[in-house]
Amino acid sequence: MDTMTAGGAIFTRLKALGVDYVFANSGTDFPPVIEGLAEAAAKEIPLPRALVIPHEHAAMGMAHGYYLMSGRSQAVMLHTNVGLSNGATGAINAACEHVPMLLMSGRTPVTEEKRFGARTVPIAWGQEMRDQTALVREACKWDYELKFPEQVGGLLDRAWAIANSTPKGPVYLSLPRETLCEATPREGLEGLPSLSPVAVAPDAAALAEAARLLAGAERPLVIAQRGAGDAASFTAFGRWAEAWGIAVCSWWATHLAISTDHPCHVGADPGPWLAEADVVLVLDCLAPWWPDRHALRPDARVIHMGPDPLFSRFPVRNFRCDVAVAGESAVTVPALIDAMAGLARDEAAIAARRARLAEASEATRRAAREKAADVRRGITKAYVSLCLGEALDGLEASVFSELGTQLGTLKRSEYRSWFQEPHSGGLGWSFPCALGAQLAEPDRICVATMGDGSYMFANPTVCHQIAEALALPVLVIVLNNEEWGAVRASVAGLYPGGHAARANEMPLTALKPSPDFTQTAAASRAWSRRVTDPAEVPAAIAAALTAVREERRQALLDIRVLPD
Repeated sequence: MDTMTAGGAIFTRLKALGVDYVFANSGTDFPPVIEGLAEAAAKEIPLPRALVIPHEHAAMGMAHGYYLMSGRSQAVMLHTNVGLSNGATGAINAACEHVPMLLMSGRTPVTEEKRFGARTVPIAWGQEMRDQTALVREACKWDYELKFPEQVGGLLDRAWAIANSTPKGPVYLSLPRETLCEATPREGLEGLPSLSPVAVAPDAAALAEAARLLAGAERPLVIAQRGAGDAASFTAFGRWAEAWGIAVCSWWATHLAISTDHPCHVGADPGPWLAEADVVLVLDCLAPWWPDRHALRPDARVIHMGPDPLFSRFPVRNFRCDVAVAGESAVTVPALIDAMAGLARDEAAIAARRARLAEASEATRRAAREKAADVRRGITKAYVSLCLGEALDGLEASVFSELGTQLGTLKRSEYRSWFQEPHSGGLGWSFPCALGAQLAEPDRICVATMGDGSYMFANPTVCHQIAEALALPVLVIVLNNEEWGAVRASVAGLYPGGHAARANEMPLTALKPSPDFTQTAAASRAWSRRVTDPAEVPAAIAAALTAVREERRQALLDIRVLPD
C-alpha cells in the first residue's frame, strides 16, 4: 500500500479541503513535516503552498486577511508552545471576528529515547507543557491532539467543518512529533471532505417579527459593525435602506456595510439616532453602543441579527434584545428584505424620512470633511483619511485600518473596501492582514494604515521581509504621533479634568524618540518617504500608489500627525 509520513499527509488533506496556503514558522518539531513535503513533491502530489513566515503573529494575520478577501479558511502551522504563544493574539483576533482558520502547532516529543522522533535537544524538555492547548483554548471552537497517523484525514475534516460552521472561528490541532514521524496510508487523503459545515438558517417566526417591527417603525435605525454579508447582500442592503428610509450607523465598524456617501448613512455616532429610534436593528455588532453614553428610548424594540446574535463566547454582553435572528448576514439580510417586501408601507412617511436622512447625512459628511481639511495646526489623522479617500476614489482598493485612518472622513463605497482592527484589540493586525489580502487578490490595492505603536507591534522587519519575499506590493501608512494615542484618549475620557490630562506629558503614553520607520522599510528595498508638511500629503500618497501599482513595490509613508 502507498504510504507517506503523517507530516506530509496533513498537507495532502489540507489541499483536498480547499486550503491554498499554510502559513508556517518551523522548529525542531517540523522534520517529519518537512520530509513529508519533500516526499510529496517527489511523488508529484498536489499540496497547498507552504510559506515561511518569520513570526507567528504575522502568520496569523495573513491567514486572517486571506480569508477576508477570498472567503476560504487557511491553515497556520507553528512551533510547539513557544510558537503557539506568539500566535495566540492572532487567534483571539480571529475568534472575535468569526474568522475561520485551521491552527496547528507541534507538540514536543513525549518520549526521551528508543522511539523514532523522541527528544534529541534540550528544548524538547524545556518546551513540554501539561496543557499546551490552554494557550488558545478560549479562542478556539474546537481543539484536539493527533494521537495516531491514520487520524489525519478524519480530524482535519472535522476541524475544517467546525471552523466553517456558523458562527465561524479558529480551531486548533496539536501535532506530537512521534506521531508525525509515523507512516499512514495515502488512500483517501485526496478525496472529498467527509463532513460538511453547518449553516444556520434564521427562525421564520423571529424573521417575520423583525420584518413587522421595522416596516411599522416611525424612526428605524440600523447599527452595523461587521458588514452586510457578501457582495450581493451588501448591494441589496444599501438599496433596502434607501427604499425604506432607514438610518444606518457604522459605530466602530470593522467591515463596511454601506457606502459612507449613502444618503441613509448617518455616520459613526449612534447617540442622537438611538435616542429617537423606536426600532433598532443591531446587525452583527459585538458592542452596538456605549451604555453609559448612549440611551435607548424606553419603548424602543431591539432586534439583534447575526451569526451569533447574543455573542455567546463573551461572558458579559447584556444589550437589550427583544428579537434575535441567527444566521450569516449573506443569508439573513436578503431574507429580511424579502420578508418586508409584501408588508404595508406609508409611502409619504418613508419619503419624508428619506429626505430628512439625506439632508442630515450630507451635513455630517460636509462638516467632517471641512474639519479634516483644516491643517493650520498641522497634519491630523482626519486629514490623512480625507487625502487617502480622494486618492483611492475609483480604484479597487481595500484599507486595513488599525488606530489609523477614519471611516467616513475616508470615503469608502465598495464591498470589502474597509476593514478595521478587531474589537479584541490584538495590536499589529493590519500590516500582516493586508499582506494576506494582497496574496489572495494580487491586483487589488491593499493599504495598511496604523499608528506608530501598532506598526511596531506588527514586527515590521518581518512584515517587510515577507512583502519582498512574496512580491506583495502593499502600501503602509504610519500615522505617527509618537505616543499611545488610544491610551491617552482612554485616560482623558475617564479623567477629563484629572492630573494626567493636565500634565505636559501623560505618563506611560510617550513613544519617543520615534524610530525612522522609512529605514525599516528600506532595509527590504521598499519605496519609503517621511512626511511632515500638510501640503506634501496628497503628492506623497500619489507617489506611493504609483510605486505600488506601476513598480509593484511595497511602499511606506511615515506621516507625522498631531496627537489625537
